[in-house]
Amino acid sequence: MRILLVEDDELMGELLVKSLTSQHYTVDFAKDGQEGWDLAELYTYDLILLDLILPKLDGISFCRRLRAGGDQTPILLLTSQDTSTTKVTGLDAGADDYVAKPFDFQELLARIRALLRRGGSALPPLLEWNNLQLDPSTCEVTCDGKLLHLTPKEYGLLELFLRNSHRIFSCSALIDHLWSFEEPPTEDTVRSHIKGLRQKLKASGVKEDPIDTVYGIGYRLKPAQVVEKEESITEKVAPDGSVANRVETGVTRVWGEVVEKIEERVAVIEQASTKLLQNKANEELRSKAKLEAHKLAGSLGMFGSDEGSRLAQEIESLLDNGKTLKPAAKKHLGQVVGALRQELQNLKSGSKSELLPVEPQADDRPLLLIIDQDQKFVQELVKESQNQGLRVETAPDAIASQQLIAKNRPNFVLIDLSTANNPDNSLNLLAELSNCTPPVPVVVFTAQDSLLDRVKVAHLGGRGILQKPVTPSQVLETVNQILQQSRATEARVMIVDDDPQILTALQALLSPWGIKVYTLDNPRRFLEVMQLAEPELLIIDMEMPETSGIELCQITRKEPQWTSIPILFLTTHNDTATRHQIFAAGADDYINKPIIEPELLARILNRLERTGWLRSLAEIDTLTFVANRRKSTQELNKSIEWSDAHKQPLSFAIVELDDLKQINYTYGHLEGDRVLSRLGELLRQTFHSQDVVGRWGGTEFVIGMAGMTKPEAVRRLVEVLKKFREIEFIDTNNQTFHATFSAAVVAYPQNGKTLEALYQAADAVLNQAKAAGRNRVLSI
Repeated sequence: MRILLVEDDELMGELLVKSLTSQHYTVDFAKDGQEGWDLAELYTYDLILLDLILPKLDGISFCRRLRAGGDQTPILLLTSQDTSTTKVTGLDAGADDYVAKPFDFQELLARIRALLRRGGSALPPLLEWNNLQLDPSTCEVTCDGKLLHLTPKEYGLLELFLRNSHRIFSCSALIDHLWSFEEPPTEDTVRSHIKGLRQKLKASGVKEDPIDTVYGIGYRLKPAQVVEKEESITEKVAPDGSVANRVETGVTRVWGEVVEKIEERVAVIEQASTKLLQNKANEELRSKAKLEAHKLAGSLGMFGSDEGSRLAQEIESLLDNGKTLKPAAKKHLGQVVGALRQELQNLKSGSKSELLPVEPQADDRPLLLIIDQDQKFVQELVKESQNQGLRVETAPDAIASQQLIAKNRPNFVLIDLSTANNPDNSLNLLAELSNCTPPVPVVVFTAQDSLLDRVKVAHLGGRGILQKPVTPSQVLETVNQILQQSRATEARVMIVDDDPQILTALQALLSPWGIKVYTLDNPRRFLEVMQLAEPELLIIDMEMPETSGIELCQITRKEPQWTSIPILFLTTHNDTATRHQIFAAGADDYINKPIIEPELLARILNRLERTGWLRSLAEIDTLTFVANRRKSTQELNKSIEWSDAHKQPLSFAIVELDDLKQINYTYGHLEGDRVLSRLGELLRQTFHSQDVVGRWGGTEFVIGMAGMTKPEAVRRLVEVLKKFREIEFIDTNNQTFHATFSAAVVAYPQNGKTLEALYQAADAVLNQAKAAGRNRVLSI
C-alpha cells in the first residue's frame, strides 16, 4: 500500500518513513505542502498522512483543495494542536481522522489500517485466499498456520492483490502502488518479484497459484475456490506483543540516526533562552527557536519521552510571537529549557542502539555467471563487469555452478571449455541452460577456433564462441549485445485462425517465452486488430470462412508499414501447388497441421530473433544500447501526439556528458567509450519502457517522459546525476576517476509544441547549465 507523508519536521518524517516501511508500506515523503500537492497530483495513493502546520501550503488548505477536486483518498491529520476547534476544522476540511502529537505508534498504525479498510470496501483485518492468510496488523503471512518469509515487495504485492480482488493491475499500476518515486524499477523487476512470490507460495503449500496473468493487460487475484469465513471486524492484536516489539525496536534503530539533529534543535532553543535573559534576542532567533520547539513537541514523544514533548510544548507557548516576557517568565523559560536538556540526556543514556537486519532491495542488474578455472582472467573479467554495472558470480566448473544456478538464475553464462577438467559436464550444462524457458544465453570460451566445436556448441543452443586469448572488454561487448537482444521489448505475435482451440493452444505455447500473443478468430476485424497490436510476426490460417489467409497475406504486403513483417501460414495441405500459392502471396514460411509444437516454436523464435537483431541494427546505438536518433525521433513524435490527444504533460530533456574530450585525452578513448556506455545503461535502468531514451550523437542523449511534469522530471534527473557521480571508473593503469553530466528539462506544450521547438528550448537551457559550471540539471 502506498502512503504520502507530508511533514515539515525531517526528524519525525524520517522516523515515520522508516517505521511505516518496516510495516511493508511504500512511503513518499514531502517536506512542505506544495511538494506534497505536486506528488498527490502525480501519483495515486492509498492514504495521505498530513501535518497541519506546513510551509507553502498548510494542511487545511491541502485538504480542501484535494476534496474540491473530487479526490477521496483517505487523509489522516497529524497535529500538535490538540484542541476541539482544530480537530473540527480539519475534519470539516475533508480529513477522515486525526492523531495528536506526540502519538503512540501502535495507535497510529491501527488508525492507518482502519482507514485503508474503509477505503477498500470494508475488507476484514485478516485477508484470506483459500488456505492463505495475511494479517496486516502483524505483517505476517501464513499458509495452514505455517509462517511464510516474504520480502517487503512480495508482501506488498500479495496484500495489494488481496485487498483488490477484482482489479487487474498492469506493471505500471503496480509500480505506482508499491514503489516510491525515488526508486522506480523496471517492468522486468516487477515481473521478477511476482515470479519470486509465486515460487514461495507454491513451495509453502498454497492451493494453486493465486495470481492470474491477464495476457496483454497485467495481473489479478484468482477467485478463491472456498467459501469465505465470517470475519470479526475487530482488530487482531498478536498476544506476544510482536507488533509493539517490532515498532519499538524500529524506533530504537532510528534514534541513533536522529539524536544529533535533536541536539541541534535543543541548542537553538538554549541560545534563544540565553539571549532573552540578556535582552539581546531578535525576532528571527525567537521565531526559529519556537519552530524548533514545535518540532520537538511532536518528535520527542515518539522516542518515549512524553515529558520532553510536554516541555517542548510549554517552550513553544512561552515563545509565542507577540508575547512580551517579563523577567519572571524569562527565568521560568530558562528552567524549562534546562529541564528539556536534562530530559534529552536521560534519553541518550537510556537508549539502545540495536540494529535490525534490513531486507536488501531487489537488485535488478543483470547477473553474469563465469565458469572458468583461469583465476587471473576471471579476476580481470569480474572487475570489468562490475565497472559496467553487472552483478557477477564465479564457479570453477560446471558441477560447482549448479548450486549457484539453483539459488539465483543468471541472465548470462560464460563457460570455458579449454580449462575444464570434464568438457562433457560443461556441454551438458550448456544444453540444460538452453532448454530453460526462456533459455539462458551462453557463450563458450575455447583455446582454438574449431569448426567442430562451433557446430557442437550451436547444436546445444550456445549463443557464440570466443577464442582465447580475449580481453575482458571484448567479452563484455559480446555479452552486452546479446543481453540487449534479450532485454528488447516483449515480442508481439498475432494469430488469425477461426478455430478457438488452436488459438488457445498457441497462446499457451508462446506466452511462457515472453511473447505477447494477440488472437483473432474473426478475419473481418483483421485491419483493426493489426493497427492495435502492431505485431512483429503474423501467423495466419490458410482456410477460413469469408476471407482466406492468402487474401489477408496479400492485403498485408500491400500496406507500406507491414511489407517487412514475417508471415507464417498454418495449413492442412502439403502439395506443391499450395506451397507455391503461399510463397507467391508473400509469406515467409508455413507449418502443416496437425501442429508439431517444437517445430512451430523453433520457427517462430528464429524468425523473431532474426527480426529483432535486424531491427536493433537499424534502431539501437551500438555503444550505449539506447535508441538511435532516427528511432528515438519517431518515438518522441508519437509521445507528443499521445500527450496532445490525452491532454497529458510531457517533459523533454537533453543530457550531455561533461568533458568527454578531457577524459579521452587523460584516460584513453576506450575509457571514454566506457563512460558513455555506463551513462546509457543508467538511463535505460532509470526510465520506464513508456519513456523514450535516445542518443543523438557524440555526448548528447535525449529523453522524452510522457505523463511526467517538469518538476518530477527534474527530480528524476537530479537523482540520476547523483548516482552517476558516485560511479568509480578505473582505467588500464588502475587510476580512478569520476564523471558528470549536464541536463536541461523543458515541458510540452509550454516550452514548445513540436519536437524541434522543444529541442531548441532545451538546448538554450543546456547552454546556461554549461556556463554555470556544468554538473547540474536546469529547467526553464
